[in-house]
Amino acid sequence: MKQVNVKTARSQLRKLLDRVAGGEEVSLLRRGKEVARLVPPRRTSGALLPNLRKFRASIKVKGRSLSAEVIDDRRRQRY
Repeated sequence: MKQVNVKTARSQLRKLLDRVAGGEEVSLLRRGKEVARLVPPRRTSGALLPNLRKFRASIKVKGRSLSAEVIDDRRRQRY
């Protein structure tokens, strides 16, 4: 992991972001102590979305829609 002081990071931010985009982690130091870390984003497999669709399809809706309930509540409060 590359370590860079904050002052240097400010002047070389574009280069540091390119390194992070390439998969490298960069540690930012202030007076020799780590204060932040730049890490590449996590890669998701995409398997989460099909599971979410399956879950939503399994939910049974009972009664009136929420929007209908809200509209009725607002009408009751006006009069």
